[in-house]
Amino acid sequence: MTSKIEISHRTIIFTVIFLLALWVLFQIKDILFLIFIAFILMTALRPLVDWLVWARIPRVLAILLIYAIVFGFFGVSFAGTIPSLVIQSTKFVQELPTFLEKVLPYWNIDARSLSQQIAPISENILKLTLGIFSNLLTTLTVLVFTFYFLLDRNKLESLLTNTMGEDAAERIIMTVKDVEVRLGAWVNGELFLMGLVGVSVYLGLVLLHVDFALPLAIIAGVLEIIPMIGPIASAIPAVLVALTLSPFLALSVVALYFIVQQVENNIFVPLIFRKSVGLSPIVTIFALMVGGRLAGVVGAILAVPIVLVLQVVLHAFLFSPQKK
Repeated sequence: MTSKIEISHRTIIFTVIFLLALWVLFQIKDILFLIFIAFILMTALRPLVDWLVWARIPRVLAILLIYAIVFGFFGVSFAGTIPSLVIQSTKFVQELPTFLEKVLPYWNIDARSLSQQIAPISENILKLTLGIFSNLLTTLTVLVFTFYFLLDRNKLESLLTNTMGEDAAERIIMTVKDVEVRLGAWVNGELFLMGLVGVSVYLGLVLLHVDFALPLAIIAGVLEIIPMIGPIASAIPAVLVALTLSPFLALSVVALYFIVQQVENNIFVPLIFRKSVGLSPIVTIFALMVGGRLAGVVGAILAVPIVLVLQVVLHAFLFSPQKK
């Protein structure tokens, strides 16, 4: 005897709307990434803004003051390092084929041909300008989102209470606060670790008399934001440069990066991320792989904070007891 399965019109409509919503989210994933980055920045800057507001400074002026301090700090820092960085980076790119020939003599690499493909930036001025302009617009968009998140964050509780009722609003607000605390701790910890690794690698390379210490240290600091994969990737160019001088120097550079990472992983990471992150290595690696596959480098960088948000939300709404 055959059974007849009936699907209601409501189920069909809900399925169509759900699939359409997924398609829309996929189409605007770049915008969602920018909003999420702005939210992360908001969680890091909000304690400073709230402290300035407590000191009787208007919220708008407090946010602008924080922006001015942050941009002033990075502006002064970059102004002192950019000339040396440009000179060393240009020389590094020009001499990269020679390094590869010395390190890999059995590879058939035409240094002249490779240099011609890498060096001439003048032929790609239009693409370079458009890329810089696009990055500036992206940065400006993130800063604008962050500004309004910081400006309107104190209105969230009243908005949710009026919209969803007191009980539901209280639960959502507690979840948002938990997310803010963990993401704020994550971003502050990452900034500290990036600075620590960059400075340590720079001092070590200078003491070892390795060329291009500044760009190599900046690469190490920036790639520190990608867990597990970044430190290994940042060591490769430094080892290649050292290997052109002597195998012993290359081993010394390997030892330098190893010591820096061991000190960071065993001393500073537990102190900073023990309570804020608390993700197992397996979960972290899986998140990096999925994030990298779905959205490239940006996805890998945002994989850990996204998992943190999902962890907090699932714990709050699925695994914690409901109030009666």
